Parts: sequence; structure tokens; C-alpha cells
Amino acid sequence: MKLVLLGPPGSGKGTQAKRIAEKYGLPHVSSGDILRAGLGEEGYLDRETREIIHSGGLVPDRIAVEIVRKRLGEEDCEKGFILDGFPRTLPQAESLNGFLQESDIAIDRVLYLELSEEEAVKRLSGRRSCPRCGATFHLVFNPPRTPDLCDGCGTQLSQREDDKEVTVRERMKTYEKETHPLIEYYQSRSLLAKINANRTIDEVFEELCKVLDGGS
Repeated sequence: MKLVLLGPPGSGKGTQAKRIAEKYGLPHVSSGDILRAGLGEEGYLDRETREIIHSGGLVPDRIAVEIVRKRLGEEDCEKGFILDGFPRTLPQAESLNGFLQESDIAIDRVLYLELSEEEAVKRLSGRRSCPRCGATFHLVFNPPRTPDLCDGCGTQLSQREDDKEVTVRERMKTYEKETHPLIEYYQSRSLLAKINANRTIDEVFEELCKVLDGGS
């Protein structure tokens, strides 16, 4: 299967993509993970691109397209993949369609996780992580036993810059402007399946599997 997973920030794309990848034996191609890997001191991203990411904006299409094209050209993607975080704009979708056609490949299904802005803010702004051991928490759904301290090592928890409320809301504005038009793009091609993401992880995953197994 060649799949695309769409949805606003906080909709659970990464979590669901990993579960789908494991269940169906597909490589999980996350543009966000690839880009974050390029943010470090030895990373490949230039200063302008790093600033865009930290502010909640979208990286230039040329960069996003190039990293995904390169990844999909690797051997493990020959028989299928699940794209998470790409495409994010219509030009990216058209570029994806173009370079897949060059290899006589087509997207089989586009899964769209629907989530309101307020729920996205609630989910993302409450996330915290431990900079020492990597443990993750959520102030509402999975709070630490001691406020602001890691349960495992007692280190002060931190919040990612792109999880702060003001940045989350900016990310949502960017999503509505740049990414939401993709819904119509893929719907017009009879590829889109809409999934209500305002449920538990297991409930969302169960419906995703029904779609992929031909149940809806």
C-alpha cells in the first residue's frame, strides 16, 4: 500500500502512522522526523529553514519535496509506504504525484484525521518531556506525579517551542491556509477517507484499519 496520512497538528498522525506501519509492514516516512534530524548543530538545514520550523511555519516546498523524493527512492519503499506530514501544500501534492508517476506508482489511499483547533491546542500545549531521559507527559492526559518533574529521574520537564499555545495556534492558521485545500484535492480523486480523531488512540486506529481493510 502507498498511503498518505493528513491531519492538523495534534491529530495523532505520528502515533497512528507508526501503528499502521507496524501492522501492515510499511516504512513510516515522516517529513517532520527527517527535518528535526536536520536541526542539530551538525544538521543539514540552513538558518532560514530552522527559523521557519521554530516559528510554526512550513518549510519551502523545494526542501520538503527533495527530502521525501530521496526517501521514497530507497529500497524499503519499493513495495509501499505511509507518508506522514507530506504533502502539506498543493504544490507538494502535485510534485508527489509527478515523481511517483515517473516510477509508475500511485497513491492508494489518503487518510484524513479531523480535529478541531481547540482540541489541538489542548493536546499540544499540555505536552511536556524530560530533557535527560526522554520520558513524555501530558498535563491533562498523563501528568507527572510531581508537577513539572520527571517521574523517572526528577529532572525539570520542558515544553517544545512548537507546542506552546501561541505557536500551536499559528500552526493551525498555517494548516488551514496551506494544507486544508489538500482535502478537496484528494477528495476529488476519490482517494480520501475522513476519520474523527477526537477519540481514543485505539478507537481511531480501529477505524483506520477498517478503511484499509476495505470495510468503509
